[in-house]
Amino acid sequence: MSKGPTINGEVADGFGPVADAFRRNFSERGEIGAAVAVYDGDRPVVDLWAGYRDRQRRKRWARDTLVPVFSSTKGMTAFVFAAAVSRGVLDYETPVAAYWPEFGANGKDSITVRQLLDHQAGLAALDRTVRLPDLTDLDSLAETLAEQRPLWRPGTRHGYHPITAGLYQNQLMRRADPQHRTIGAIFAAEFAAPLGLDFHIGMPAEVPMDRVAELSATLGWDVLRYERDVPVRIAAQVYSRRGLSYRALSSPNLGAPARASRREFVSVENPAAGGVGTARSLARVYGAAAGRTGELPIDAGLLDRIAARDVPAEVPAADLVLLTDSRYHLGFRKSCGSFRFGSDSAAYGTTGYGGSFGFADPATGLGFGYVMNRLGTAVLDDARARALRKSLRACV
Repeated sequence: MSKGPTINGEVADGFGPVADAFRRNFSERGEIGAAVAVYDGDRPVVDLWAGYRDRQRRKRWARDTLVPVFSSTKGMTAFVFAAAVSRGVLDYETPVAAYWPEFGANGKDSITVRQLLDHQAGLAALDRTVRLPDLTDLDSLAETLAEQRPLWRPGTRHGYHPITAGLYQNQLMRRADPQHRTIGAIFAAEFAAPLGLDFHIGMPAEVPMDRVAELSATLGWDVLRYERDVPVRIAAQVYSRRGLSYRALSSPNLGAPARASRREFVSVENPAAGGVGTARSLARVYGAAAGRTGELPIDAGLLDRIAARDVPAEVPAADLVLLTDSRYHLGFRKSCGSFRFGSDSAAYGTTGYGGSFGFADPATGLGFGYVMNRLGTAVLDDARARALRKSLRACV
């Protein structure tokens, strides 16, 4: 068995098991390049990186290597919404149409901000074809989004909105924010700058692309070697190009996920699935939230609400898009079914396509971040992230 690459970084006393699990991800689970970080409030206790940032395994993963994290971006967007609610410019229970009147067309007038955040709006896919370049024309995109009719009666079911969630949320934020800023601009000013984060929702042109890791799809024998959670029903829809899962995952059509490490993708502001950053940045934000450090522009009472242990089950757990049980709360994932994370049900975060994950564990005050460039196939619970989480629980 391969010993794996050299592990770089630091681990505080008592957190050695996380480094051991990280090393095994390379020797046993097909890791190419990756990073993991844990913050205890505002104090780093795990900060590790290893492997390669290219498919040919010629370029070493560096301390500042950035990675597209896909839907792990949604957690950062949910924090931006929590900040807006704390400032009083948004309310979770207010209809979206109160801020964006055109949104109310075609049966969407009663959809609340919370329902939009929690994937209950029935807007997981668009009837009109939208491609990556179309996301840069926000005014034209707003017209397309406003015209869409819900795919189910809002508030009665939920189904993951992989990409459209961020498009709708960005348009809402532009209208609610007093300065009419986008989610990416607010995150940069109110989260990234104060906390020193290396994370972008819409990567600036001055950030060089050679810092961004190349992504690698898991194909052929590697699926059998490393993957145990293959979403067969979703794969069948994608192969046949039919069904709600396929429609949601390809609307808008942003290209193959393994090709996300290109300027055209990372420079576009996509608050649902376009973030690029480091594990350290994810852990830093979630650590500040979990540890109540007072560094986030979010009221302590609202952080308590996000961390609620008993979230009302307002809709069935069955996710119409992911075809598994899931639960969302104010834009974050919560433990549900077989997918469990953190010390208890207070934990919250978001996973990203391929395996990335960031979450807050209020019971311990810890924030966790994991990023990688080999794209796994699990719907929610990538084996590598799961191994790291299990090792972290053993430490606390």
